[in-house]
Amino acid sequence: MKHPIYRVESFEILKPYTLLVRFDDGTEQEINFEQVLGGEMYRPLRDLDLFNQVKIDPEVHTLIWPNGADFDPDTLHDWPSLEKALVDRARAWERVTA
Repeated sequence: MKHPIYRVESFEILKPYTLLVRFDDGTEQEINFEQVLGGEMYRPLRDLDLFNQVKIDPEVHTLIWPNGADFDPDTLHDWPSLEKALVDRARAWERVTA
């Protein structure tokens, strides 16, 4: 079975913590990241100034932040089907660190 590999082509900041992400297959996702910003890596992105420093990594073609946070492009592409699990994971991380 062949697994597609997606690349982020561009993004646009729509509102706080929300990006419109465009992919090389012509699709796009509007993603609100706010509820998944938990745990050691993603919690710092709650600082909107840091969150808004998002860029596209030129090698792996995904979203990256200056603190080293990133998301797999496949995760971004398939966000609607993965969002609940990502929110649950972020909440679990926050319970561990609370």
